[in-house]
Amino acid sequence: MDASELVEFERHRPRLFALAYRMLGSASEAEDAVQETYLRWAASANAEIRSPEAWLTTILVNLCRSWLDSARARRETYIGPWLPEPVATGAAELGPLESVEQRELVSLAFLTLLERLTPAERAVFVLREAFGYAHREIADMLDLTEANSQQLYRRATQHVREDRPRFDPAPAHAYALYEKFLVAAGSGDVAALEAMFTADIVSVADGGGKINAARRPVVGAAKVAHYLVKLFATEIPGLSVGVEDVNGAPAIVARSHGTTILVLAAEITDDRMAALRLVANPDKLAYFTRTDTIAPRTA
Repeated sequence: MDASELVEFERHRPRLFALAYRMLGSASEAEDAVQETYLRWAASANAEIRSPEAWLTTILVNLCRSWLDSARARRETYIGPWLPEPVATGAAELGPLESVEQRELVSLAFLTLLERLTPAERAVFVLREAFGYAHREIADMLDLTEANSQQLYRRATQHVREDRPRFDPAPAHAYALYEKFLVAAGSGDVAALEAMFTADIVSVADGGGKINAARRPVVGAAKVAHYLVKLFATEIPGLSVGVEDVNGAPAIVARSHGTTILVLAAEITDDRMAALRLVANPDKLAYFTRTDTIAPRTA
């Protein structure tokens, strides 16, 4: 591979990572998928490739489809709930996040929702919804007919429409609510926490069996409030907790001596938190710790 071909690949790398992450919900696996795509690009250096973007996208998305098949089997034996790996928005690795729709599609809530799709449905949905590819282009990449691509897209849209997360488009409001949350949780104020929650709030924690986290969803304002007060009362050396931009939205990030130990993201609706997702599995936070950049706060 000559220098120009390497430069060409590097030009596409950010988009490939953003695509792989949306397909897999895992930043570390997305890195592996991009690296495997690079190896195949290097091996085909002498081939005549008319459109590097189309060629690379085709290789990557089909790798991700295969990996999703095997991932389903692995997640059946996963200890406790499975949540996506968080990515710091400030690292600019998720691609353009200029609109509410773009930010929603990379939220932890929405990436969790995409887990219910088949690999083919997810590929079509991500290529169409997040990257704007035409069905004709998608059909070529996935070896489908255009009609089949349209059908898969309709089916995927129906699957996610019912439980589409409630996404708050006002970061300043979310920041203020998170700050109140931290004060209440840190002081053990159960009543104040309950007042911030909807009655049917659900808290889901991903500890992967490696961290002491609830292995079943905690449901209801009172139960979630008591659970969080107990969690935040745990003494941790070198602890720092703040609100940062994660996956296109504000989230709580806790670190111990600079190592990320918890990312907490909430669905916010009508001035209250309706759902919480806590990622505490250290394997899920290794990429975040390695690449995180504290994004500017939106006021």
